[in-house]
Parts: sequence; C-alpha cells; structure tokens
Amino acid sequence: MPTYYYNARSLAGEPKKGVLEAKNEHELARILRQQGYLLISVRLEGETSLKRKFTIPLPFFGRVSLSEKIFFTRNLRVMVTAGISLPRAMRVLASQARSKKFKGVLLSIADEITKGYNFSDCIAKYPGIFPEIFASMIKVGEESGTMEEVLDVLTRQMERDHDLRTKIQGAMIYPAVILFVMVVIGILMMILVVPKLAQTFSDLNIELPITTKIVIGSANLMKKFWYLIPAIFIGLFVLLRFVSNTKTGRFITGSMVLRIPIISPLIKKTNAAYTVRSLSSLIDAGVPIVKSLEIVAGILKNRSYKNAILDAAEQVKKGAKLNEALKKYSNIYPALVIQMIEIGEETGDTSNILEKLADFFEEEVSNAFKNLSSIVEPALMIVIGAAVAFFAVSMLQPIYSIVSAIQ
Repeated sequence: MPTYYYNARSLAGEPKKGVLEAKNEHELARILRQQGYLLISVRLEGETSLKRKFTIPLPFFGRVSLSEKIFFTRNLRVMVTAGISLPRAMRVLASQARSKKFKGVLLSIADEITKGYNFSDCIAKYPGIFPEIFASMIKVGEESGTMEEVLDVLTRQMERDHDLRTKIQGAMIYPAVILFVMVVIGILMMILVVPKLAQTFSDLNIELPITTKIVIGSANLMKKFWYLIPAIFIGLFVLLRFVSNTKTGRFITGSMVLRIPIISPLIKKTNAAYTVRSLSSLIDAGVPIVKSLEIVAGILKNRSYKNAILDAAEQVKKGAKLNEALKKYSNIYPALVIQMIEIGEETGDTSNILEKLADFFEEEVSNAFKNLSSIVEPALMIVIGAAVAFFAVSMLQPIYSIVSAIQ
C-alpha cells in the first residue's frame, strides 16, 4: 500500500503530523477521523509538490461574484465531509471556477497548504475575495475541529446575503431602466430633432418664446460638445467612487443618506439586517463576541454604523453588555434590535435569536424596497410627463404662432 505524509488536526485543535499506509486518501482520512483527527493536507511518499506558474492578479482586473463564492464554500464543505484533503479539494474546485482570478487564487492556496500553512492564513492573504468574516470563521473551524459546521454556517450566511442583495437589486431594476431610457431618449431628441426644428424657426425669422430658446440653446451645446456627455458621466462616476473610498467621504455620504426621509428607513433596516446576520453567524461559529463585533464593523459600509459597532466592541471589552453599549445608538439601530439582543444575553441564546431577527429584517427590507419601487414608478411617470410636456410646449408654441399669423 502507498505511504502518505499527512498534516491533521484534532477536534480540540491540536496539530499532528505523521506517516501512514493507506489504500488511498479517502482511506487515510477515514482512519484519521476514527482517531479523532481531521485531515488537513497529504503528500504521497516520493511525490514532490507541483510547481505552478502563478502571479497574484491585480484586484482591479477580474471579479469574483458572490454566487461563485457560495458554490465554492458549499462544495468545499461536501468535500471536507467526504474526507478529501484540503489541497486536493482546492484544486478540484479551482478546475470548476469560472473566474480566472479565482482559479489562480485557489491553486495558490492549495500549494501553500501543501507546504504546511494553515488554511485560514492562506485565505486571509486575499481580503478582496475572502472577507475577514470568512477567514476568522475558518480559523475557528481549524482550531476547534469543526470545519464542516463552520463551512455550513458560512454557506448559509452568504446565501442569505446573496438573497437580500438580489431582492434589493430586483426591486430597483425597473425604475433604473426607465430613468436610463428617459435620459437616452432625451439626449437623442436634443441632438437630432431639436436642431432641425431650430433651423426651421430661423428660416421663418420668428420671435421665439424663452422656453424654446432654452431648449434650442441646450440642444446646440449638446450637439457641439456631444463628446463631453460620456466624459461627464464617467467623471461623475469616478468622482463618486473616489469620494466613497475616502474616510471623510464615506462618513459624509453615510450621514446624508440617514437624513433623507424615504431612504433613511431603508438604510437603517438594511444595516440592521447585515449586522445581526453577520453577528449571529460569527457567534454560532464560536468567535468571541468582541472579535465578532470588530469583524462586523469591517463588513458594514456605512461609517455611522461602523463607528457604532466599534464603540460597542470597546464597551463590551470593558465589561458592558452589548445591548447596553448599543442603547446610545438607538437613532440608527431600531429598538427591536437592542431589545432582542438583551433577551439573547439573558437567555444565553443570542445566536438563534439574532438569526430569527435577521430573517425578520431581511423580509422587511425586501418589502420596503418593493414598496419604494411602487412609489418611484409613478413618480418617474410624472417626471417624464412633465419633461415631455415642457418639450412639446416649447416646440409647438412657435408653430402655433406661425399658424395663427397665417390665418
């Protein structure tokens, strides 16, 4: 029988290295599991690790979708449960990856694990793909020997996250499409139609109303400097991205959206959902409460919520209860969140209570965005109607004046 060099970890988190004879890797994993160990990596006697040409891909080129990471985590859990070693599982999953960037990262991680590095340390090198919550929970799974359970919790966490994002995006697609079409048609009308009408009015030498002059003047500018239109849109997009990537910009924009009447309740419910869902998953995986709060703060995008959670982590570190630490942030966190956390702390069942609370808020967010969509649609119709009416009146007024003069 072949001889294998292996790295394993006990259920208590103690590492173990050794040599065993087994028919194959599955048999080796089964033997170690019977002894209370989880197979981490394996190398056949006489086999050298494969050298792969690999360069770390730049973060701006290529993108790993959330759905692909869910597929990876779900199948990694299945392979770990089946006793397949991590390096082999990573290589198999790399061969199924759609993203070239993700494929390269998985192959690199597989090689590093084969060299003896911990899985959690390897994935922590790629924060652009694996967020801190992922690396921290994997580390807990390695140390406690509960990798299967941790991967299951991570899969559910990401599936819920994906479901919430999909609902939000789905609710906003129709208004966004209507707005985009309206802008495109408006630009085309101003560039192609209005100049021809303006030439006709000029040939007839008639006095134009002020609204008509405004429309014609705008159309002439757009026709003359049409190439600036995409440049302006791109410039605005780059400016917004730049502002959103600065600490001050994130704080200002985050504070502003919390003061907009219709948007504010949606932002609060969305951040509450992300907070309690992530906190529930981390606590369920066995991450200490202070570390969990610090990780959740890293996940939240809104600076006001990030600061609130970081401050709460400091208060908890000093001995305060989480619900007490969050009470002074009742202006951004609904009272229900604070009350349910208090119940969870009293009963010792915080994880389950937060999970049910996350389900509630995610449903609330979904319904709120659907309602917002139903409000935005008629509002857009009114705006479009007003724009069409202004354009029609501005262009028809001179024509009506000509017809009246002829009669």
